[in-house]
Amino acid sequence: MIDLRALQEPLKESYREHPESGLITLTARGASRDTPIACSVDLGRAVYEAQAHAGVGGAGTGACSGDLLLGALAACAQITCQMVAEAMGLEVNDIAVTVEGDLDLRGTLAIDREAPVGFTDIRVFFAIDAPGATDEQLGALRRKAERYCVVMQTLTTAPSITVGWGP
Repeated sequence: MIDLRALQEPLKESYREHPESGLITLTARGASRDTPIACSVDLGRAVYEAQAHAGVGGAGTGACSGDLLLGALAACAQITCQMVAEAMGLEVNDIAVTVEGDLDLRGTLAIDREAPVGFTDIRVFFAIDAPGATDEQLGALRRKAERYCVVMQTLTTAPSITVGWGP
């Protein structure tokens, strides 16, 4: 078992003493493949292969960018919920997160200018098996997991995005 408090306390203290040390920049880089319907995504610690969804002409054998976005939300929600439950001292048998998102592919294929490009609805389902937890504890877990999930907060309060083009 991991002692999450002991692991995080030196980090928290450092961020309290030196707030600038808590500011980080994560980077992902897309790179061309031999076909216009696929790319690789380098996250600095791992490289993932991505391809266009079958509904827009991709092979349908790998993750599309929408899958990766929903996967990032699922991973963040899962880990955040697990860490919050641990920090709260809740005895949990299992936590599972499922994320679903709705798209209208007519928008991204420019078939219907009225059709949106991008997800119109995203649903996040938490399944918590914590038989000894009270309703109050589960409510606190829910509030904290949603509040501290970086990807969920990013999607619900969209950041500004700067786009650059160049050689």
